[in-house]
Amino acid sequence: MADRQSTSASSAQPIRPSPSPSRRRLQKYRSIKDIIDNPDVVRQDYNDTVCDQCGSGDRDHQLLLCDKCDKAYHMLCLRPIVVRVPIGPWYCPACSDHPPPLKKISGFTQTKIFDFFKIKKCTASSVKRISPQDSSRRRRRTGAIVHHKRRRRLLPYTPSEDTKIRLEQMRSLASALTYLSMEFSDDLTYSFDMAPRGANLAMFEDGGMQVLSKEDTKTLEYCRAMLKRGECPPLLVVYDSCEGYTVEADGPIKDMTLITEYTGDVDFIKNREHDDCDSMMTLLLASNPSKSLVICPDKRGNIARFINGINNFTPEAKKKQNLKCVRYSVYGECRVLLVATRDIAKGERLYYDYNGYEHEYPTHHFV
Repeated sequence: MADRQSTSASSAQPIRPSPSPSRRRLQKYRSIKDIIDNPDVVRQDYNDTVCDQCGSGDRDHQLLLCDKCDKAYHMLCLRPIVVRVPIGPWYCPACSDHPPPLKKISGFTQTKIFDFFKIKKCTASSVKRISPQDSSRRRRRTGAIVHHKRRRRLLPYTPSEDTKIRLEQMRSLASALTYLSMEFSDDLTYSFDMAPRGANLAMFEDGGMQVLSKEDTKTLEYCRAMLKRGECPPLLVVYDSCEGYTVEADGPIKDMTLITEYTGDVDFIKNREHDDCDSMMTLLLASNPSKSLVICPDKRGNIARFINGINNFTPEAKKKQNLKCVRYSVYGECRVLLVATRDIAKGERLYYDYNGYEHEYPTHHFV
């Protein structure tokens, strides 16, 4: 299993806050609790602090102070909710450069969608719709039949047949990526100022990494080929006022279906220790910690960026999990795949467990 790193938090570009006449701030503190616990702070300046949303001053350990207007908000009163105190500067929805989106970004015509996703145009006659499972069934058996224990293989996703429906699915993803100023990428990317491709070797994994079978590798390549010609997974990116961006099935999905690969920029974990990116994913856990890698979908990524996690602390929330996140060695490189763990109905939202190895992600605030 893989781990989701960091936390969700509403934040914007750093802005120098203007001094407030009603309150004195000696330095940036993480929460009201940190302020009260600090003996150097004049406590009466913050004794009357209440949440601007609900009007209560209770649960002071969950109150965040805006670095611009100095108003306070409970993490669970914010929309979307904030699951952990941000590492750097934080701004309330009114002061943030990125207020919650109210509707999809307009202007995504079919031509622009094709350009956005770099879809290769091809005629219907040139498209071979033969899945790896179909081709394996057509092979003739030779020699004696040997019975082996049946292994569950990955299934390729089944795209919607209607072109208009697929365009709407791609439009929803393009709108979400554009809103976050992200580029679409369906592969891992390597930048000169981050980790080189040579660092992403499965042989560095502490304890070894499971190898994706030949049949499942063909399924992965088949799904990539479908996406390149505009046959995307039957998924919609929607905006929820509480959860933020999230993903729901736009058609039935079978158990063990390969949903997508987790993509983005590859970097060393040591370079991201104080990063507030809300979607970093563990890629490689090396025996030498300095060689461990994460996927960072803050500039480039795909629909995996918007799939949310479950609350690990409540039985009801755990029942919502319908995906698993698994790391594989593919041609000697580390890859992260999201796979369905049961049949998923149309309209059902997609969730997986952010904590694969260690319970470090604070999911107790998740809905």
